[in-house]
Amino acid sequence: MQYRLTAPAPGWTATTDVVVVGSGVAGLTVALNARKAGLRATVVTKAMLDDGSTRWAQGGIAAALGEGDTPEQHLDDTLVAGAGLCDEDAVRALVTEGPDAVRRLIAVGAAFDQDADGSILLTREGGHHRRRIAHAGGDATGAEISRALVAAVRSDPGIELIEHALVLDLLTDAEGHAAGLTLHVMGEGQRDGVGALRARAVVLATGGMGQVFSATTNPAVSTGDGVALALRAGADVADLEFVQFHPTVLWLGPDAEGQQPLVSEAVRGEGAHLVDASGERFMLGQHELAELAPRDIVAKAITRQMQLRGTEHMYLDGRHFGAEMWEHRFPTILASCRSHGIDPVTEPVPVAPAAHYASGGVRTDLSGRTSVPGLYACGEVACTGVHGANRLASNSLLEGLVFAERIAADLAARHAAGDLPERTVDVAAARGARPVPLLAPETRAEVQRLMSRGAGVLRSAASMAATAEGLARLASDARELSTEEKPADPRVETWEATNLHLVATALVAAAALRAETRGCHWREDFPERDDAHWRRHLTTTLDETGAPCVQG
Repeated sequence: MQYRLTAPAPGWTATTDVVVVGSGVAGLTVALNARKAGLRATVVTKAMLDDGSTRWAQGGIAAALGEGDTPEQHLDDTLVAGAGLCDEDAVRALVTEGPDAVRRLIAVGAAFDQDADGSILLTREGGHHRRRIAHAGGDATGAEISRALVAAVRSDPGIELIEHALVLDLLTDAEGHAAGLTLHVMGEGQRDGVGALRARAVVLATGGMGQVFSATTNPAVSTGDGVALALRAGADVADLEFVQFHPTVLWLGPDAEGQQPLVSEAVRGEGAHLVDASGERFMLGQHELAELAPRDIVAKAITRQMQLRGTEHMYLDGRHFGAEMWEHRFPTILASCRSHGIDPVTEPVPVAPAAHYASGGVRTDLSGRTSVPGLYACGEVACTGVHGANRLASNSLLEGLVFAERIAADLAARHAAGDLPERTVDVAAARGARPVPLLAPETRAEVQRLMSRGAGVLRSAASMAATAEGLARLASDARELSTEEKPADPRVETWEATNLHLVATALVAAAALRAETRGCHWREDFPERDDAHWRRHLTTTLDETGAPCVQG
């Protein structure tokens, strides 16, 4: 059974060969490489072309580019961080293809920081035993990668751009193969309102779902739209319980909500220390890498210290860097801190964990194919198996890059073999998909509060039961309003709230089932890792009632 968002019938139709939803490193790389294969590509993005998560990435992109480093060492660090749930074949593809993928990114125009002899400068981040993080503009790597890819895409007349567009649902043909999607374009012109974009293949590169929590490093557009679309289309979604909370996010007060300023792991990579209010380092003795331990370990240590001290944050101390290093190596972070009245040159920076990255997502194979024929996924929306239970720092941009190239290669091979024909939308199936009642816009904040309170860094059976109950109540209210003929209006705010609610409900269902602590999933009532019972993936689909069903 397929489901769809309640929305007006499409008022316009367009066609393309490949539609890519999302304009970060993953989506734009797919589009550029699909063009090389002679395919027309249309990029659909929710805001402006460069408004996705990629441009907010500060730290860098990890690859074995340095002297003495090898893909095998990068693989080992990734497997350790993933806490037993990485797909080793996927990780091997990442680390072996990664260095050349970065070089191709440089050829597109991305300029990474270099030393005096022209070699790429490399730094370390948590979980890495080598300096293998390439960065740009000090701490503006994502912005530079986005700039280069956006420029390349805009210069290619074979790539059509549809900005300010929210994707709604997948369209399929009579055989169940992806045949395009419906979307809502915000604005005026020939293509505004709800329309249908028909395609031979659909690629989801919609980014994360950080906005499901009250405080996150994700931009406002990260509302889980791709995962929600995939679930409604019948695709398998995996490992949703593994949401990484970045350990060091600038603490702006107990009532701060929405996107919060990130203090990159690279700051610790260059030698900053985590300390409590008395200036004592608390990561010493916690892990062999101290402040550079994998993110789940650092986030847990900070949270434990906050509990012990009865405080709402810890501190990151980089005063020993001096003004010159802050200004040249971390100009973005320095400016962000100072704009909030904090000067890292002269005082420790208050930090606390916040939702950062979804290690799970739409389940794919090594070519980015999902369980729905013709539907692909890459980047944060996908679960390729690379990250396991906890993403290794700076592997995200590399994963988007490598698996986007793999998707494009698969599309090119299918096109050359005549296996990518034009698709005819099954109109009866589209009309027969069950409409999902929409949630009112104000429920977005309630979903976020419920999730932060009961399914954040600290989880237990009791906290998640309360969260699930609250989410179920919101769904019941929406159904009741729809039967009373007073449903929420179909518009961007209600569609986003409905997507967030579906993703939150699926996440809580998976997290409640996984009765152990592993990676970034921390159960207070099950504090130990349990390989005998839980060294396995949990897959989520929608059942006949439209509710998430989790199986392992």
